[in-house]
Parts: sequence; C-alpha cells; structure tokens
Amino acid sequence: MYRKKGKDKRRQDSNRQLNRMPRAKPKIDFTFEEIDCRNVTLLRRFVTDQGRLLPRKYTHLPARYQRKLSRSVKQARHMLLMR
Repeated sequence: MYRKKGKDKRRQDSNRQLNRMPRAKPKIDFTFEEIDCRNVTLLRRFVTDQGRLLPRKYTHLPARYQRKLSRSVKQARHMLLMR
C-alpha cells in the first residue's frame, strides 16, 4: 500500500547520472614545461587576490598540471616572487 521513499530516491539518482551531460575538456594554452616558479605572470592567473590557489573546479586543469602549479606557486612564494 505505502511506497518506500528510499527506492524511489535511488531510481531518481540513477536517472540523473544517465542524463548528465559530459564535461567539456579544458583548453590549455600553455605547455607543462611553462609552469615554473619564475613564470609569475602565468602563476598569477591561478591565484586569488588574497594569494590563495584556485582549486581544480575553477581552473579546469588536469590533476598533473594542478600539482605542478601548486608546487610552483609555493616555490615562488618562498623565493619572494609572489605574495
């Protein structure tokens, strides 16, 4: 007589996953070698005004690029090229 809410919710979740549009590939206009602690103009594109690194959600970079970027920003801060 009464329907359980759990089964309907599971069915709706599975339908949402099927209807999701694929995420667009990011357009990267620089090479992996250009990410360097001395290339401050490139690094500033991925840092907020307060100096925080932007997450991958906003930068749309691959994980490998994001790791290299974070390392380079930290090195630039250490060398006092960035604040």
